[in-house]
Amino acid sequence: MISGEKQLLLDRRYLRMARIWAENSYCERRRVGALLVKDKMIISDGYNGTPAGFDNVCEDPSGTTYPYVLHAEANAITKVAQSNNSSLGSTLYVTTSPCMECSKLIIQAGIRRVVFSELYRITDGIDLLRKAGVEVDHITIEE
Repeated sequence: MISGEKQLLLDRRYLRMARIWAENSYCERRRVGALLVKDKMIISDGYNGTPAGFDNVCEDPSGTTYPYVLHAEANAITKVAQSNNSSLGSTLYVTTSPCMECSKLIIQAGIRRVVFSELYRITDGIDLLRKAGVEVDHITIEE
C-alpha cells in the first residue's frame, strides 16, 4: 500500500506524462492524453485523434470536431485490448475529465480509478463513474 503523500506524488507525475503524451495529438481544439497504469507500470497510452488510416485532421474548416475522432481514453483502452495486458484494476490518468461515452468504456474495462487534471464543462461522465464505484480524483498539476 502506498502512503497518501507518495500516491499524490505519483499521480502528479503520471498526469504530467499524460499531458506530454497529449502533444502527439493533431487536434486543434483540445489535445488530450491518457495513460493506463497497473502495478506502477504503464500498460497503455492514448491521445485524441482520428482512427488508423484516416488523415490526421480532427476538425472541419469551421473548427467543429469530426464525429469519428477518438478520445484519448478510448484509444488507451482499445490499445490495451490489442495487447496481452489487462486493464482490470488499473488506474487511468487523463488530462481532461472523461465524457459519458468514455466513462462507459472505463467501467466495462474494469478500470478501478480515474485521475484527471482538467475538469471538462460537462460532468455526466464523472457522475457515472462514481455511481459505478470507480474512484475519481481531480488533481491539478502545476504548469
